[in-house]
Amino acid sequence: MKKKYRRKLSTAQKKRKMQRNIRMGMLLLLLILVVLGVGKLAKKIWFSDQYQERSGDAVDAVRPDIDVELLTVNPYSRPGTKVNKITGIVVHYTANPGATAMDNRNYFEGLKDSHTTSVSSNFIVGLEGEIIQCVPTWEMAYASNSRNMDTVSIECCHPDEAGKFNEETYESVVDLCAWLCLKFDLDQEDVIRHYDVTGKNCPKYFVEDEEAWKTFKEKIGARLEEYRRKM
Repeated sequence: MKKKYRRKLSTAQKKRKMQRNIRMGMLLLLLILVVLGVGKLAKKIWFSDQYQERSGDAVDAVRPDIDVELLTVNPYSRPGTKVNKITGIVVHYTANPGATAMDNRNYFEGLKDSHTTSVSSNFIVGLEGEIIQCVPTWEMAYASNSRNMDTVSIECCHPDEAGKFNEETYESVVDLCAWLCLKFDLDQEDVIRHYDVTGKNCPKYFVEDEEAWKTFKEKIGARLEEYRRKM
């Protein structure tokens, strides 16, 4: 059997090989540090308690039509307080049968003068499916008691005392909830009722009909999955 012999490298060749190995090692180390740094930054951002939201064309593409009619900053309906990281979406009903989204928005606005109570919401969905934004999502609304600082609130209009949403309102609330879930990296299980925070009979129809509430959340989940597939 013939023995294999390695070609003996000259001193210059050894030096060049060593330098090449050092450069490769440094590049590899730099790559590892970059990956670790990016990972650490992402973890710091997404696992912090500070407000954060997804943005970009993919999120904007599925944004429902929203009429931004922000309240005047005041102590009774828009205190201007910055919220923490959003961890939930709270669904309410207005308990004001037949009133429009703008009617309810104007009631919130009027509190700056009447001082009768402190109440508001981030969004109101109307009887024709219209969506009005009253308070930015990075500011606190007076809606969900102990969850005001980490949730987005949605008040929903309804045609009568039963509190059941009509089809236009229902579909708009599903769209809005799914979009907010996408925006804040949540899922349908993070959509809750005012009732789940305080035990209040709100939203009335979804408290009194658990199956209807379950179906509503399933529709949000399906809509959210559609949105995610488009990203």
